[in-house]
Amino acid sequence: MDTPIYDVIVIGSGPGGYVAAIRGAQLGLKCAVVERKHIGGICLNWGCIPTKALLRSAEVYHLASRAKEFGLTVEGLGYDPSALVQRSRSVSAQLNAGVGFLLKKNKVDVIWGEAEISCAPTPGEPGKILVRESTAAHPQEPQSSAPKGVLSPGTYHARHIVVATGARARVLPGLEPDRERVWSYIEAMSPPAFPKSLIVVGSGAIGIEFASLYRTLGADVTVIELLPQILPAEDAEIALFARKQFEKAGIKILTGARRSSISKEADGVRAMVTIGDGMEELAAERLISAVGVVGNTEGLGLERLGVALENGTIATRGAGRTNVHGIYAIGDVAGPPMLAHKAEHEGVACVEEIAGHAAHALDKQRIPACTYSHPQIASVGLTEAEARTNGTEVLVGRFPYIGNGKAIAAGETNGIVKTIFDAGTGRLIGAHMCGAEVTELIQGFVIAMECGATQSDLARTVFPHPTLSETMLESSLAATGRALHI
Repeated sequence: MDTPIYDVIVIGSGPGGYVAAIRGAQLGLKCAVVERKHIGGICLNWGCIPTKALLRSAEVYHLASRAKEFGLTVEGLGYDPSALVQRSRSVSAQLNAGVGFLLKKNKVDVIWGEAEISCAPTPGEPGKILVRESTAAHPQEPQSSAPKGVLSPGTYHARHIVVATGARARVLPGLEPDRERVWSYIEAMSPPAFPKSLIVVGSGAIGIEFASLYRTLGADVTVIELLPQILPAEDAEIALFARKQFEKAGIKILTGARRSSISKEADGVRAMVTIGDGMEELAAERLISAVGVVGNTEGLGLERLGVALENGTIATRGAGRTNVHGIYAIGDVAGPPMLAHKAEHEGVACVEEIAGHAAHALDKQRIPACTYSHPQIASVGLTEAEARTNGTEVLVGRFPYIGNGKAIAAGETNGIVKTIFDAGTGRLIGAHMCGAEVTELIQGFVIAMECGATQSDLARTVFPHPTLSETMLESSLAATGRALHI
């Protein structure tokens, strides 16, 4: 063979892929990643990271607009759209370079191109991967040039192949992005100018984050959601609380709404929306389609090899194993929840099992979800409705930010923490939050669930004062009627 036999080749260098390769290298495996577009994947380059950079700019702008409340004077407040975008791109570029450095540091080879699995590994023979020149398969995503020091397209061999190709934006008929009037997340993150009016189709985390961003920067924003609840995956009470905050901020929200037609015009977009028995016409300069994502399973040779697919993603069991020997899948392409932190943990579990370590199962009920809007939303575990549907008798605690000293001092009193405990065992089975910094606070509840903490455990825990984290203690106390500050 012209090329070395790798222990592991990972297809895709997103959060799951590059972490899997690095962990494999730490365990003494010879590893490589194949990447066709961006080191660090969509999350780092056109997803999680740049959106958070933009949302941080919007947060600072929002705080500056409230300067008088804090006894401060700010004159001539404004923003430079190109500078906002440039900052977010710089943040991504810095992290992109950082991932490249980590791969090099850990002696992980990078192969630049598009991979197809020609032959699956067998117990006696390595599998074969054909890597071709990269092409712009999805033109809405800008193509990166190959970094220095990467390996060229060709045929490569590996004893284990991990598919970590991620996902892309779902495209619905009539909502195809055109880069001008109808945007995907790519255009929404790098607009030449910020629109004065905007329609967002979809109210999941992506849609709500863009709605919050553009509304904070002054746009008239309307969100269209087919289901009766925004943030459909969240606890209904928290979603309703968040909706009231968004509407108070000026976002128009239409739920139970079905788009009947979308027409592009010289000055923008016009949408006809059916709500119940009525119909409403909406007009805006731009429309963002945020209707979810689909796994990148095409072109990999999976169907020819007999790799089982399930609901458009790769079916897995255990630590990423597929039904075909030697082929594994992790991250978004392996199914929901499609979150970067889930992908990273799946990548670690997968290569640790390949290296002969005991597999550790990933409990998806303990994977937190975060939405970085204003206010933020964060959750882990069962919603109240899910718990009751399961027949679980529950204790529910709630505590509002208005009862927290740090929240009052910070001027962030619009928030709530909700905790759900199994009444029989006392164990924490769900936590749901909306308010300032809840995306940072949720990890406390995640750790508690991972350790099997009970309501009594949390009630006995000393939380520092004054902090927003005290709302977590008070919510836990409230589950048994013992809240102290309300």
